Amino acid sequence: MSTSLTPDAAIPKFLTAMSSIYGPFPSSPEAAKTWIPPPMANGHRGRYLWTDGFAVINFLTLHKTTSNPLYLELAKRLVTTVHDTLGKTRDLSSRLPGATDDAPLRGGLRIGKVDDEDDPSEDGDGQYFHYLTVWMFALNRMTVVTGDTWYNDQAVDLARGVLIGKFLINPDSPRPRMFWKMSIDLSRPLVLSEGNLDPIDGYVTYKVLQSTNGGSGLEPELNALKKIVNTKWRSYSSIDPLDLGMTLWTAHMLRDAEGEDWADVLAQKAMACLSRLVDGKTMFARPSSRRLAFREFGTALGVKCCIDLARQHGLETLPDDLCREWEDKAGLVPEPTPEKKKAIEGSRLAELMPITQVMYASALVPGLFQKQGI
Repeated sequence: MSTSLTPDAAIPKFLTAMSSIYGPFPSSPEAAKTWIPPPMANGHRGRYLWTDGFAVINFLTLHKTTSNPLYLELAKRLVTTVHDTLGKTRDLSSRLPGATDDAPLRGGLRIGKVDDEDDPSEDGDGQYFHYLTVWMFALNRMTVVTGDTWYNDQAVDLARGVLIGKFLINPDSPRPRMFWKMSIDLSRPLVLSEGNLDPIDGYVTYKVLQSTNGGSGLEPELNALKKIVNTKWRSYSSIDPLDLGMTLWTAHMLRDAEGEDWADVLAQKAMACLSRLVDGKTMFARPSSRRLAFREFGTALGVKCCIDLARQHGLETLPDDLCREWEDKAGLVPEPTPEKKKAIEGSRLAELMPITQVMYASALVPGLFQKQGI
């Protein structure tokens, strides 16, 4: 049985993980105002939306936990850099269609994959809805922390600009349809299937944005998404650790919201699925070489956001147990040991280190990922 670290005790590891990707950090808040985030090897022009979205929230968590304004400035600079990179065409010659300098997100944000969208690997650039909702949430947290409504306003612009007629079609039908992946210009779907969690991600995130926006502004989008949510949550099931973790995180935002009883039921379903996964020893008992750490850090984040349900299933120590395993046994985080770094050099695992380390930090101290924040 593990002993959970308090946020203060976990901060040194949190900082090591974040600085290994985004460091060295500037020496002062004033110097941070001109900081250029270091490029990530696995991101197009150095940026990858999912990783940077988690990093913005992590920097805000550091700011709130340490009361150091340096980390707030780093979050602001990272936001600007992402908008000026992933909010533009791959050659950076122009904003994405529909966007302007005053409204930089109306055309969405690129994923940040190295290969172009039509690459034969079929794993090239484009837009993912679930990456966009992470960025929307990060912008919302910027407004929550700073009081500057500009960030949430940009998130609302993004929410409107990418959904109806783009990621979601037939909004007036009984059951609208969503696409997993769209082209960079949002003109065509690149993957026709619907993400398991995308409609739920969208509905919850749009509710959060609208709440911060004064309770209005996204009604058409919410109405369309809710139709899909109503068809999905009752039959929810998963054996994917990242899907389960993100479901728990997403659902916890509305678990006690009036008229949203489904969110608590969904969280209970996800925790029950996770409990079966742990009891069956089909996932977490496998050798680390056959698992992906960042997916399990997603699990840890979600469990910490629903710790009351975790206690009902005896899973309250799982987050710290998982973190400790990847720290001590695998030597992967908070940064790879010299032996591990040599072993993974040039591998897919090395490419995944940025996403691995930012999600490890989030799993250690969820902070602003939690509804109640810090």
